[in-house]
Amino acid sequence: MSRLAAGVVLMTAHEPQSDPDGPSGEDIGMTATSFMSVSLDPPLVLVGLREGSRMDDLLDDQPLWAVSFLSEKQSSVASRFAMKNRISDRLLFVDVPYVRGAVSGAPLLEGALATLECRTEQRVTAGDHTLVIGRVLTSAQPGPEAGPLAYFRGRYRQLG
Repeated sequence: MSRLAAGVVLMTAHEPQSDPDGPSGEDIGMTATSFMSVSLDPPLVLVGLREGSRMDDLLDDQPLWAVSFLSEKQSSVASRFAMKNRISDRLLFVDVPYVRGAVSGAPLLEGALATLECRTEQRVTAGDHTLVIGRVLTSAQPGPEAGPLAYFRGRYRQLG
């Protein structure tokens, strides 16, 4: 599968506060290459999540999430959010410029090629992954015209 080139996205969600008197909740994020458009009418997308991952667990309870399509200049962001066995997502968002989605409350990366806010429509268990199908609620193209970040043979690549 490493010989199949894929686009790279940053998937984000906002974990609501569990204690009404506690902190306002935490942002979580993960790099994904298993992302695709499913339908234009209605607008649906699909992302594959490792079963039992923090994002998979959160989206089992919280249906709103966002996706930022990474540009060729954002490989360091992709690497940062692809780290395994990390302790805190809070530290990953330090120095990463983003705005908060109006619908999802999730971080949307500044400089991304495009951003989407989604609501989970369906979850399908597939081997060691969960396929999450989401309805696109908002979309924007906040970043400049640039090339996409691609993943091929275990490395981030630029097209061209």
